[in-house]
Amino acid sequence: MQTPDFFDQAPRLRLYDPLGEFLGAFEEGIVEISYLDCVKLAGHSCPTVAGAFLLAKRGLEALYGIEELPPRSRIRVEMRESKSEGVTGVIGTVVAFICGAGDDGGFAGIGGHFSRRGLLHYGIDDIGGDLRLTRLDTGAAVGLRLDTSVVAASPEMMPLMQKALRGEALPEEQKHFRELWQGRVEAMLTSPELWEKIAVITD
Repeated sequence: MQTPDFFDQAPRLRLYDPLGEFLGAFEEGIVEISYLDCVKLAGHSCPTVAGAFLLAKRGLEALYGIEELPPRSRIRVEMRESKSEGVTGVIGTVVAFICGAGDDGGFAGIGGHFSRRGLLHYGIDDIGGDLRLTRLDTGAAVGLRLDTSVVAASPEMMPLMQKALRGEALPEEQKHFRELWQGRVEAMLTSPELWEKIAVITD
């Protein structure tokens, strides 16, 4: 499988998965989630998927610090907009995957433990941003807002996209479009100095 080189340069998120430890999926319950994992989940790499990954990174660090491993399935994920509004569903899906949060159809648990059901919610107005993460153990919460405009798209990109969608782009133009598209994503994920501007903590 060939992927852009920068996928390996993007940060990785380390979490503790109690269900994974219990069932023997992850030794000591430690799981590492990469940007590539999120790309596989979403089916594509784009600024929204990258932004959701950074929202999770920033929010989890705000709630747990650098040393403590955030526990999957013990974090509530709330989105301000409805699931079908714009890219809200994509963001919610990626963040919930990282946090181990399910909606009403999520994993119900085993013997009263490890439930992931009812931890993902949409259409929650008063959350202080686009997204709110809440620790179930302490009730501590953090609101976040995504701003992908921090890394501007090349002015060449949209005309090339439209040309490709019409089936009129030459192979070299299609290649250039892909490079421009992924170049923007790369800039988002490999520029630590921009992460606080892309994934903004609102409270």
